[in-house]
Amino acid sequence: MAINVYSTNVTSDNLSRHDMLAWVNDTLSASFTKIEELCSGAAYCQFMDMLFPGSVQMKRVKFRTNLEHEYIQNFKILQGAFKKMAVDKVIPVDRLIKGRFQDNFEFLQWFKKFFDANYDGRDYDGLDARGGVMIGSGAAEVCGFQAPPPYRVPQAARAYKSPSYGHVSNRVPTTRPAAPANQRDRGDHKIEELTRQMSELRVTVDGLEKERDFYFGKLRDIEVICQEQESEHPLFSKVLEILYATEEGFAAPEEVDTNNHDDDEAY
Repeated sequence: MAINVYSTNVTSDNLSRHDMLAWVNDTLSASFTKIEELCSGAAYCQFMDMLFPGSVQMKRVKFRTNLEHEYIQNFKILQGAFKKMAVDKVIPVDRLIKGRFQDNFEFLQWFKKFFDANYDGRDYDGLDARGGVMIGSGAAEVCGFQAPPPYRVPQAARAYKSPSYGHVSNRVPTTRPAAPANQRDRGDHKIEELTRQMSELRVTVDGLEKERDFYFGKLRDIEVICQEQESEHPLFSKVLEILYATEEGFAAPEEVDTNNHDDDEAY
């Protein structure tokens, strides 16, 4: 079982943001450049694997993602590990996944204290543990996606030499014949149609995102209420089971933290 830690105020033991990032990168062989990048929850899942081997199924952790619903899945995996190891900490998932500095920095400060209290000094190869996946935007990856390769100048372009202006050529430059009017009309019509379709898709996506955020907020409120009242009635446990159930094709966490905790805890 884990040793729980409780931080009620800022102390001189807290490290700066730069020191914290250096600690995360050195410990996990990562390349994070900003505290906000920890909003995916993947780094914390790996820390739990390091502290308590077997508490996290690493294959289920989404290390290369910039999708909010996959951030949530990672934090559910972390909640499951917390519950398995009897960690009392409440994870403010809905705030962390927004990627704001202050929320993520406060949670990282608490996790550093938790790590120091539970680490037994064993060797750990972070890169090998996650299957060689590079994480952090400093590794030429932004939010888990590989950056495009650098542009290479074609061989023909490299061999091209600027014409000498010391000698004026008498050749008359050739011009391409203009495209037929009907061909230009078809091209213009196609561009207008594609532009219209893109505008419609953009409106549809915006509407779906607003609807998603609306219903996620409702479900999150239900989840919090059920977590707080789970011990009062078995119905709340049934509701949580429904909330955490996943469809075929999605990797579900082993367990989800549903313990009741105090909201007054500071980080």
